[in-house]
Amino acid sequence: MYVAVKGGARAIANAHAWLAEERRGDPTLPDLTVAQVREQMALAVNRVMAEGSLYDPDLAALAIKQARGDLIEAIFLIRAYRTTLPRFGASRPIDTAAMACDRRISATFKDVPGGQVLGPTFDYTHRLLDFALAAEGITPDAPRAPAPAGPVPHVTGFLNREGLIQPEPETDATPPDLTREPLELPADRALRLQALARADEGFLLGLAYSTQRGYARNHAFVGELRIGAVAVEMDIPELGFAIEIGEITVTECETVNQFTGSKTEPAQFTRGYGLVFGQTERKSIAMALVDRALRWQELGEDFVGAPAQDAEFVLYHADNIQATGFLEHIKLPHYVDFQSELELIRKLRRGVEAGAEGTE
Repeated sequence: MYVAVKGGARAIANAHAWLAEERRGDPTLPDLTVAQVREQMALAVNRVMAEGSLYDPDLAALAIKQARGDLIEAIFLIRAYRTTLPRFGASRPIDTAAMACDRRISATFKDVPGGQVLGPTFDYTHRLLDFALAAEGITPDAPRAPAPAGPVPHVTGFLNREGLIQPEPETDATPPDLTREPLELPADRALRLQALARADEGFLLGLAYSTQRGYARNHAFVGELRIGAVAVEMDIPELGFAIEIGEITVTECETVNQFTGSKTEPAQFTRGYGLVFGQTERKSIAMALVDRALRWQELGEDFVGAPAQDAEFVLYHADNIQATGFLEHIKLPHYVDFQSELELIRKLRRGVEAGAEGTE
């Protein structure tokens, strides 16, 4: 603990009380409910679930309310709560090909089976403040477009038919669990993807942008971006088969990247991959770009010194909870450390001054 002076406990208790007062805000206004946060701040809720590694919209909304809208603090709360939960089993890998899509677009093919589904997106909105939202009781008057009936195929499957895209190796090996085992390098792709899925969105966005500006050989197209609900299934030993235990919303992005080839192997496109809880498309696209940049070695490419290619740099600095903890601890009392530094500086100055007097 960083309570280095007598009376610190009382000061901390007072700070907590003041925080609760500030969190509530003007008491003459209605209190913000968890349900309101969950339903009307869904994208913030989705980010907290994704980076907190816990799919529970109600708890994520509660964390956002408790954190006064500070999403990293909310992510911290969710991760701390997650550590208290018992683990009684593991689900099967989700089948994103069977996703009930609310949004599904491709930047590489205009006409695809199942069609382009714009879904709920800011892509085509005017970035102008809508003051009608400040009025109470305003409801949307435009009807919601129907989602595609049934699952739609992955767009990269069309490239797979012709062997134009690098196939993904299949394995039954259980990947290591980053939430239970410390990260160790070198990390295989499964472990890297885990780290990227719970990495800070802003950090990944900056890295992804750097790859697009030339700090990695990573010219990419969005092969497909899809958002929708997928079933979660779990094997029940007593029954001898899997049952559906729930449904979650995820965002999946597959990028199609520049092709490779050699004298012995035909040219093929390569890909990057991103999968994140909730509607989190900016994060999933950034994740796919960084994933592709980190694959330089396994694809036989040259390391050009780009930050997004450096697995140690990316994976050891992507976690916002670790970063926040190390950053914010320096604002807590460090009196003893500073006093030793201060005394050292004074001693060095006295030595210089004494030397200067001796030369006069």
